[in-house]
Amino acid sequence: MQLLHALARTSAAFDDPNLVSHAGLVPVMALAERAGLSDLAAGVRPDGPAGANPALKIACLAAGMAAGADSIDDMDLLRHGAMARIFGGVRAPSTLGSFLRSFTWGNVSQLQKAHREFLAGLCESAPLLPGADTLAFIDIDATQNRVYGYKKQGAKYGHTKIASKSVLVKGLNVLGGIISTPLSAPVIASTRLRGGSAASARAAAGLITETIATARRCGCAGRIVVRLDSGFYNSPVVRAVLKAGAFFSVTVAMNSHVKAAISTIPENAWTPVRYPRAIWDEQAGGWVSDAEVAEIQYTAFTSKKKDEQVTARLIVRRVKALNKKAGEGQDELFPAWRYHAVLTNSPFVTLQAEEQHRDHAIVEQVFADWNAGPLAHMPSGQFNANAAWTVIAAMSQNLLRAAGVLAGPLLAKARTATIRRDIIAVAARTARRGRGNIALHLPEGWHREHEWTALWTKTAAGTRSSGPPAAAA
Repeated sequence: MQLLHALARTSAAFDDPNLVSHAGLVPVMALAERAGLSDLAAGVRPDGPAGANPALKIACLAAGMAAGADSIDDMDLLRHGAMARIFGGVRAPSTLGSFLRSFTWGNVSQLQKAHREFLAGLCESAPLLPGADTLAFIDIDATQNRVYGYKKQGAKYGHTKIASKSVLVKGLNVLGGIISTPLSAPVIASTRLRGGSAASARAAAGLITETIATARRCGCAGRIVVRLDSGFYNSPVVRAVLKAGAFFSVTVAMNSHVKAAISTIPENAWTPVRYPRAIWDEQAGGWVSDAEVAEIQYTAFTSKKKDEQVTARLIVRRVKALNKKAGEGQDELFPAWRYHAVLTNSPFVTLQAEEQHRDHAIVEQVFADWNAGPLAHMPSGQFNANAAWTVIAAMSQNLLRAAGVLAGPLLAKARTATIRRDIIAVAARTARRGRGNIALHLPEGWHREHEWTALWTKTAAGTRSSGPPAAAA
């Protein structure tokens, strides 16, 4: 591609009052209204004059994040061109910042409840979780969000992984509960913002209870399997899953008790497995496609009281350790193995349960997607403001996910950055059409015209509408 006109012969001016750059916000925010965002946000009541009109301000923050804002100043993108002709109640970034800073921890809890109910409303408006009446997965994990400056409340050094290596990073810790099915992309059901030095399992039991209840509210009427890594391997977490009526699948730390149990597995009990796609093994530093799997019964947390112990299946995967000196002629006398164990009460057969647990890695994709959007920054120095920002970021991510599902199969499982680029960030010219009506004229030949129109049509179904806007040159 090349320019047809030199810059010396080209002019540019920001002078068109009829243009908007994010026309996709129209059907997306209509979807948010249909899912009950305004009514739910009205139940969040921060004190003081800055906390007035919470429904409008939360909707502004969610819309800005959906359009790509990752800081409070970025919310100004809602006030350009003809946006005031399409949306009412848009607030200035300074007003939205003051609103966030007026939050107490109780207000954050109110917002978390609104977020969970909003997800349920989205599930009623769009098929977000197909197959949830049969099987659903809940993934619990934490991520360390790097922050800068010395005035960030709660910012401390905590462990995170960069390039498969554990390093200390100064930041705030986000605990998340993710719901998915074998047929769907994941959605964010629950969030907790914690201090940067928080252990993985801190507050996890309560979040698990909330997430399972939210999953039921979203139509997960079948089996629910909660997947966790070794940071959550403790009795309160596992018992919280059992109390909520779900199945658990948690990675086990390789302590002496687990190693002793693995040593009792007879050699003929191991089943060879060849994965269709190789998996990355951090210990070996390479790709692995061959392994062996076996299981035994195991009682965990034996140092606790009798009622705090849990007896379940210990599913063990073993992989041959690499013999780095084999090329020098030093062949091995007998194979050395590395073991990975999972404690689960899953009703599925051994190989299927082990494969399902490895899919817990989907949570890393969610965090990467989240951090590439509204959680690229923690915008405030106040902890509660950042906690509220995190919850609204989850609402925005789920809203984009629902919009992608309604737009069609090409975007149903796409990253939210792709949905934002193809559906939200499309320019349109506004024009009046009779009394009280407005038309949006979008670019001719837009590569996602079909998906954009599908979202518009499905969102407008059942409401007074003149139909989807016609594309115009």
